[in-house]
Amino acid sequence: MTTAWYEAPSHAAGAALAAAVTGDVDVRASGVRVWADDPEVAAAARELGLTAGTLQTLDVVIEAADPVAVRAFWERVLGEGRHPVFSVRQLDEPRPLRNRIHVDVVRPEEQVIAARAGREPSGPFGVMLADSEGNEVDLVPGERLPGTRDWYALFSAMVCYPDAPAQFVIAAAELADRAGIPLQFDVRAAGVTIAGAKDAWEGDDGADPAFVALAQQIEGAAKGLGLRADPAPLRFVQFGIDALDVPAVRAFWIGLLGYEPDPRPQLTDIYDPRGLNPVLFFQQLKQPRPQRNRIHFELTGENVGLISDPEGNEVLVRT
Repeated sequence: MTTAWYEAPSHAAGAALAAAVTGDVDVRASGVRVWADDPEVAAAARELGLTAGTLQTLDVVIEAADPVAVRAFWERVLGEGRHPVFSVRQLDEPRPLRNRIHVDVVRPEEQVIAARAGREPSGPFGVMLADSEGNEVDLVPGERLPGTRDWYALFSAMVCYPDAPAQFVIAAAELADRAGIPLQFDVRAAGVTIAGAKDAWEGDDGADPAFVALAQQIEGAAKGLGLRADPAPLRFVQFGIDALDVPAVRAFWIGLLGYEPDPRPQLTDIYDPRGLNPVLFFQQLKQPRPQRNRIHFELTGENVGLISDPEGNEVLVRT
């Protein structure tokens, strides 16, 4: 499917394009990504005064000896969810574990319990599960965002309203613009998911009152249209990369992806300033792991080729 990015001056301007086109649309404070093969999209964007920009999409591939079994595990862990897209492909050669790339998935507690399917999690935090070939995921349960009825705090604060009409997206976008708080709107035929950036809901002491107030206003707009929230599709996904030389590896990914470093000194996170692609963080590796990962990234951009960071973590760059 063709994707395109259009620069926009506000959430509301992006929401106007979402209302004018058919297809999946991701509205951000600085623009909108459209997932559609509709030739009318560019014309609609021009009519609204939006300009086309460059776009990169970061997805994930897990290589497996038994793709069917591994795919079933990850489908259960990930749920319906938002991006990034996970693909499972046939392993081309034997590769010993352990991966240097780790997956964190945060979902509402009810969905985490169901996804565990009776399996007892393990690991240092008691949340780790592994597929049939040993690829690990930290599947973390989240709770409701304090002070709200519909929102969940899943590292990112988020909510989903099925069958939400375009007028709701426009109203919620205008509320975000007035509050001056960047939000992420993923508009789909089945519903609308709204999220803040990772940890954006947190204040100095618990939930940030300004974010909670915005969430409450969006809940009010939903209630006025008779919408009911559904937590089942909600998920937050991020990736950790083990590295012997964290600054060098981190700098590689910042340069490749156009990410920005999290300003908090205690964190190694880097993030997409547009809010389209997943957060990466970096962990200190004590001993070298020369084997190739079974998990790698695929970046859809302007070039084609397989490259790797200074310590061998691979990314396929393709048009």
